[in-house]
Amino acid sequence: MIYIRDLLNKIKWDPNEHPKDYTILYYDRIKKANKKLKFDYIKEIDSIFILVEVDDKKINLPIHRIREVRKDGKLIWKREP
Repeated sequence: MIYIRDLLNKIKWDPNEHPKDYTILYYDRIKKANKKLKFDYIKEIDSIFILVEVDDKKINLPIHRIREVRKDGKLIWKREP
């Protein structure tokens, strides 16, 4: 299985990929629920965090909170429990 950081970088940098086709599902600790995020909102990918910008608000989201990655609604990656 591919590591999530490697998958995120592939989506972002591979010219054959289209980031707008991807959705990320991550765990929100405040709301204690999973939330969807368009891949286009990811501005930077670090070793531990992704920098997300939504409505001019920047958030550092820990990579370990990512639960799923979907392409055109189809599951392509899921964190194993």
